[in-house]
Amino acid sequence: MTTDSWVGLPGGLFTMGSDDHYPEEAPTHRVRVSPFSIQRTPVTNAQFAAFVRETRYVTEAERPPDPADFPDAPAANLQPGSLVFTPTPGPVDLRHISQWWMWTPGASWRAPSGPGSSVKRRQDHPVVHVSHADAQAYADWAGADLPTEAEWEFAARGGLEGAAYTWGDEARPGGRVMANTWEGLDFPWRRSGDTPWQRTSPVGSFPANGYDLFDMAGNVWEWTSDWWTAVHPDDAASACCVPQDPRGGAVETSYDAAQPQFRIARRTVKGGSHLCADTYCRRYRPAARRPQMVDTGTSHLGFRCVRRDSPTGAEG
Repeated sequence: MTTDSWVGLPGGLFTMGSDDHYPEEAPTHRVRVSPFSIQRTPVTNAQFAAFVRETRYVTEAERPPDPADFPDAPAANLQPGSLVFTPTPGPVDLRHISQWWMWTPGASWRAPSGPGSSVKRRQDHPVVHVSHADAQAYADWAGADLPTEAEWEFAARGGLEGAAYTWGDEARPGGRVMANTWEGLDFPWRRSGDTPWQRTSPVGSFPANGYDLFDMAGNVWEWTSDWWTAVHPDDAASACCVPQDPRGGAVETSYDAAQPQFRIARRTVKGGSHLCADTYCRRYRPAARRPQMVDTGTSHLGFRCVRRDSPTGAEG
């Protein structure tokens, strides 16, 4: 499969969000997007390596964190590294994600599971441990941009208006596994054997959506260019007022009110990942969304790029 190909999309009117799942996905509302092109797959390790070779770029996970940004962090955490998913030895209280997310010194896109790991045999897997700035730097190098949330969701829906998943309304039509998500009921400690991968999978390992795009559900979450907002705007009162190429909120309102000690802006990520379990996080859907601190990559977060013939609004 060619992983550096692009798919041209016509744009148009569609219904964004969901009123049937998580609160941050509501309310459903109509938006229009202009034509654009999007990468057929997430950016792979091989593609990111080419960017690094040419530019000598150093990702944020490979640089020491700024102590001023993390005033209460232990000194051991103030060294290059990233967050790595680590299965627990048995069932745990799912309200406390710190039980399976471990700050791992030495983890980066080159070593996705930490020291001793490598992407040598994962060249066709999505690159992970990339911050928003890392993803934007790649996009700039590629003569592209990161998608807006509306562009990303339009692409993920594949022309299926209002469908729950990128392929339709059934999670597993005919029992078929359609995306790299957590199979089995025992998150975060034991996966079933329904898929051969315990973490990321090679891009294109599961069926494409209606726009011939791969991995728009599961595998890795993907960065967008929009600042996080806790809810969507209301639907327009009439067709004349449907927003064209909408953008997210403002940086000032993207901060996490539950963690005021961290004044780090957050962007919206989309698509779910291989850690989406039906018993915990059914977010491998086009409408699903969550916030991500812009300086923080993880072992289940990647990106893909878009190209536009004309601007879709002011950049954030």
